[in-house]
Amino acid sequence: MKFRSLCLLPIFASLASVISLTAVAQQADHDEDPEYSVTDLGVLGAGTNSSAFDMNDRDWVAGSSNLTPAGPQHAFLLRRNGKLHDLGTLGGANSAADGPNWFGEAPIISEIADADPDGEDFCGFGTHLQCRAAVWRNHELRQLQSLPGGRNAVSIGINNLGQVVGWSETAARDATCATVTASQVFQSQAVKWEANGDVLILSPLKSMGDNVAFSFGINDLGQVVGSSGICATQGLPPLNVTGLHAVRWETDGSPTYLGTLGDASNTMFNVASSINALGDVAGTSQFTDGTIHSFLWKQATGMMDIGTLPGAFATIAPCCHALNSRDEVVGFSIDGNGITAFVWRNGAIADLNALIPANSPLYLLNAQSMNDDGEIVGQACVLPACTELHAYRATPSHR
Repeated sequence: MKFRSLCLLPIFASLASVISLTAVAQQADHDEDPEYSVTDLGVLGAGTNSSAFDMNDRDWVAGSSNLTPAGPQHAFLLRRNGKLHDLGTLGGANSAADGPNWFGEAPIISEIADADPDGEDFCGFGTHLQCRAAVWRNHELRQLQSLPGGRNAVSIGINNLGQVVGWSETAARDATCATVTASQVFQSQAVKWEANGDVLILSPLKSMGDNVAFSFGINDLGQVVGSSGICATQGLPPLNVTGLHAVRWETDGSPTYLGTLGDASNTMFNVASSINALGDVAGTSQFTDGTIHSFLWKQATGMMDIGTLPGAFATIAPCCHALNSRDEVVGFSIDGNGITAFVWRNGAIADLNALIPANSPLYLLNAQSMNDDGEIVGQACVLPACTELHAYRATPSHR
């Protein structure tokens, strides 16, 4: 799901044998004293595939898991040292969760039972059922309203005030949307849902000719990050996370262009994915040579490349909490041998698999979220066969 492991499952399947061999080789190079311990968070029911997408500073985790092998995905919430709790769906087969905030509220995307009359696959589960934004609040799943005239919507980020962000379709048909996202028929806008359920449009960068946008992360100041562009080039997450212009929307909803590491007129991967309490931003930007790098943006210094692991052609800081308040960044790196989770701290990037115990039964494929205590969650393959993918938590040894 959303700039994350759901988007990369076909890659994981094709690289499984390479990943396993890479993991064994890397384990031999570990230091004697690992910097993180790793916990397998398990799966729902008889499932074989789970992923942790986000977490809060109380160590609660949200994500999705299938219920049976090759079965549907359901959103889950995990309280510290508990079991995965199935949050259900709005009537369709699949759902997934982000967040949660301090109070255990979580943004949810869920299918409903009705097929999309235009054949869109807005949720990205491959079923072409209609997709709804929702929030898990007060122990129940509540649907959020879409924009007037729109059918589908996604909610993906939440703050401690209960404000939720994501994107929603409008009634504007646009044949160019299918250029990047094959089944997409309508334009979409970045939105923010207030705690009372009111939905507000976060305007694209109209001064740069943009007419669509999506939003990923939100902090407690109400600042939001995402990407803005035109429908012919702006992909629609989770299927296509591409964007012309990385954006931070201010508290009043006005958009600020964050720049690019390459050339915004010639690249399509410029996305702000996470924002911390200070208003600093992490995201991804494409160089003109085609490689994709992650960045840290600060008001005083602008956009800074955080570097890459050796040989990487893509370094991704994913949605929506890949940056903590210490300006540490997590994500995943892809090279010719496969994929690995990374952590960037103290000005240096490191392979997270080199920082865990050498005998770990898990190979960490991605790092999706990092809280202010330095804990990390994401998805790992279970060694040695890598036929199952499980959500994990990595805990710093200093805790």
